Amino acid sequence: QVQLVESGGGLVQAGGSLRLSCTASGRTFSSYGMGWFRQAPGKEREFAALISWSGGNTYYADSVKGRFTISRDNAKNTVFLQMNSLKAEDTAVYYCAATIYSDRIPRSAGLYAYWGQGTQVTVSS
Repeated sequence: QVQLVESGGGLVQAGGSLRLSCTASGRTFSSYGMGWFRQAPGKEREFAALISWSGGNTYYADSVKGRFTISRDNAKNTVFLQMNSLKAEDTAVYYCAATIYSDRIPRSAGLYAYWGQGTQVTVSS
């Protein structure tokens, strides 16, 4: 069982930056692949970024590639999402999630067993 708690969301102007954190409970955090997803009002939840258990493999949605960076600190049971050059269309609730697929991390939300409660990111234009 893994419990996830996100933090770091807020209101930022377009072009600004935010850093989201997701802290996990449990001693097996390093065995999970981790992902960040987001859901804008009236839209389905979509994949944003993922990272393997070691941090050696990462993958990004085209919409965030080059602007967002996912990383993790297994010693602190935390995964991060650094978001730069934010745009109004990045406005969404951001969720972190854990999957048992630790190396070949899936992009499908259905393959993630554990989810945080979400943190709101609002980008004003």
